[in-house]
Amino acid sequence: MSNYQEIVNLNVGGTRFATSWHTLTWVPDTFFTALLSGRIPTVRDETGAIFIDRDPNLFGLILNFLRTRDIDLNNVNIRALRHECDYFGITPLSRRLALCDEMNHSSCGDVLFYGYLPPPLSTNTNGRNGNSCSRKNSTASSTEVTVNRTHSRNSSLDLRTVGRIPSQDQLSRCGRGHSRAASLGNADSHKGLRPPEISAWADSMKVQIIKAHHNWIAVAYSHFVTGYRLTDSCGWYVVFQSPVQDSVIERIALNAKTGGGGANSSGNNSAGTDVMLGVASGPLVRLWAFSTHTEPVRRTLVGTFNLGVRVEHLLFVGPQLVALSGAGSRSKAGVWHTSTQHWQTQDVAHLTTYDTAGSFLLLGTATGAINYIDMQKFPLRMKDNDLLVTQLYKDPNQEPITAISVYLTPKTNLCGNWIEIAYGTRYGSVRVIVQHPETVGHGPQLFQTFTVHQSPVTKVSLSENYLISVCSEYNHVRSWRVTRFRGMISTQPGTTPKAAFKVLALEAPTAQPHNDCGPYGEQDEEQIFIQKVVPDTDTLYVRLASNGKRVCTIRSVDGSAVSCFTVAECEGALRPRRLLLCGHRSGAAQMWDLTAPIDKAAKQNQGVAASSGEGDESPVPDGGPTPDELVRLLSACDLDATPVPVVVPQSPNRPMQAP
Repeated sequence: MSNYQEIVNLNVGGTRFATSWHTLTWVPDTFFTALLSGRIPTVRDETGAIFIDRDPNLFGLILNFLRTRDIDLNNVNIRALRHECDYFGITPLSRRLALCDEMNHSSCGDVLFYGYLPPPLSTNTNGRNGNSCSRKNSTASSTEVTVNRTHSRNSSLDLRTVGRIPSQDQLSRCGRGHSRAASLGNADSHKGLRPPEISAWADSMKVQIIKAHHNWIAVAYSHFVTGYRLTDSCGWYVVFQSPVQDSVIERIALNAKTGGGGANSSGNNSAGTDVMLGVASGPLVRLWAFSTHTEPVRRTLVGTFNLGVRVEHLLFVGPQLVALSGAGSRSKAGVWHTSTQHWQTQDVAHLTTYDTAGSFLLLGTATGAINYIDMQKFPLRMKDNDLLVTQLYKDPNQEPITAISVYLTPKTNLCGNWIEIAYGTRYGSVRVIVQHPETVGHGPQLFQTFTVHQSPVTKVSLSENYLISVCSEYNHVRSWRVTRFRGMISTQPGTTPKAAFKVLALEAPTAQPHNDCGPYGEQDEEQIFIQKVVPDTDTLYVRLASNGKRVCTIRSVDGSAVSCFTVAECEGALRPRRLLLCGHRSGAAQMWDLTAPIDKAAKQNQGVAASSGEGDESPVPDGGPTPDELVRLLSACDLDATPVPVVVPQSPNRPMQAP
């Protein structure tokens, strides 16, 4: 053929290439065969070279493959190169790149992946794979129920679990009376439904909240909660499920190993009550006790309580269930005490934030006061049948307190007279107060004030080694290294500035209670932030709270968006595991073991600090998404519909602060 060795000059995106006709056409039915045969019109530049408006760098890799039948993929974006190969129709290279891409992505997750719990509405035929122990389901109105206890025979690293399906009448009562086939996600069953119905059903079956305590997990959907337990032999398996609720579940609280015996409707004591579940919808709180050491699992409704105002926080302080309302003049605190079986409410004006320490519940208020309730003395210290709320401290400038953190030093465990408290205010101040032996009976004394934030402080954490604060301006974080002497905070040389960074999260305010960025972790170890940048994303960034460096990147194994997350310590055979627990819009729950990567990052952090000197304040690179990652995340996010964090303007009466 006359043109077999003909030279072809190309101008690809402004870069010139010269090759032979044979090199471009040895792969049949490509862009180049169509171009050179005249089936695609050609555009030539001023030199007569054929102009192709594509990326010249990626084209160079493809041209080298056509020349040598080989390619070097080091430092190459495989997905971008594959996209170019598909455009040019280079099928042999495209297939290789597809295989490489599949090898790099596993549906079982990477080395950090710990477990996968499928949606509870996935069916499981009786005895499938020999792993299902089917039980008879009873209605939600019964006092005692038998729960499917389904688990995997494989190790805890497999963790395949299937739950039970709520009955048809339960779904009808809560306004979701679709057919069972529709509830199973069958595409054909959706043909008779209007799109809003399908959307409402899908939204109700996404994981709304996920909580953990010890080796237990509670996964909350719109109208019911499923409880799982972790053991070394069985992995995660379903233990209990709450009745289907008529109203949407807004808050949950989980308490394992309560050890107390409850009473059922027959008046019999239920031995071995080891799990308690609290659920809040509006002002109402329902509390159940589960006796999992009996067959069948016994569920007892302890009571239904009314706080009088919407419940904004639901938690256990020891075995006591606590419900708190939001800020306002009608703020309330409600407590159910396990030993007295008594529910009490108390007005706590202008409640804004809280923290727990041992048996103490500390409450920050908009008037600048820090109050506390001693849960341990709760049964003996009642006044006019009200909770005994005692004022502990008053901010010197009476700034509204918006965040609070309590640290009990090792000294506290011995003599109980040394407590450290850090709190943040609406005007951006961060203060540390200390109750030490010399001030017993006089209340905590102001220790140190930091005025580095220009927006309201939303989070504060005081730990053994660090003081961390977060303000409302795109979750701007400031951290300090804390100097201690014999375990107690020291004035000499005091705290050292460590880092400043942002944990950007473009999340709706209503979703933030279930997507709290942190910091997470025990106060005597390295704490972490979990960064979820956009609402509908399958990617989370795990970062050190001390300096913002990235620990690892987490992506859901099924590609579904993360709807909620939390971090919890779970006991293991050798050592406790720090697990990241994620609920997903698909209804599944996924877990990652962060123990090893956090330990590695913490050691590297300590090594850098030792080599650079403790007093050096060198700039720390941000560990959040890179510009390329951020652009990719934002490209899948409708910024016009995404609420941005609102920065509250400063009060004109605010005292002058340092920049």
